Amino acid sequence: MSANLGCVIVAVDGSEESMYALRFALDNLKLRSPAPGSTETPGSFVILHVQPPPSIAAGLNPGAIPFGGPSDLDVPAFTAAIEAHQRRITEAILEHASEICREKKVNVKIQVVIGDPKEKICEVAENLPADLLVMGSRSFGPIKRMFLGSVSNHCTNHAQCPVIIVKGKDPSS
Repeated sequence: MSANLGCVIVAVDGSEESMYALRFALDNLKLRSPAPGSTETPGSFVILHVQPPPSIAAGLNPGAIPFGGPSDLDVPAFTAAIEAHQRRITEAILEHASEICREKKVNVKIQVVIGDPKEKICEVAENLPADLLVMGSRSFGPIKRMFLGSVSNHCTNHAQCPVIIVKGKDPSS
């Protein structure tokens, strides 16, 4: 593929599909490599992981407590425990992704953001700005997709750059 890509974002979530997409990108995409003496910056791969907010991760959506109770409950110890657990998960995902990059002898930048993956991936792609977004697809059927949503589908429709959806699973996972 084109050798004039300046910024390629690969979104990873720890799934076999996202790690396969990472391998695909590293094996098949060529980044911009400026001529000696050029002021043009070399291209880079950015591994992006979106960590859900603690309330989403815990499946919490506290509604108002009837009869005048507090409407915005927050248990600091519980929230801190969820955040610590998410950090450990994120570290494990990024370590696996970094290991793949080391095997391929490719230096990458790593970015972690917190929020809804659908929105944050598109936001980061626009803000960097990315020349290409690469992501895996879990290939949910229509029923699962209706209830769980499809991050890749959302990004193909809302990202401000081209998107490659890589189907398949990482055989080494």
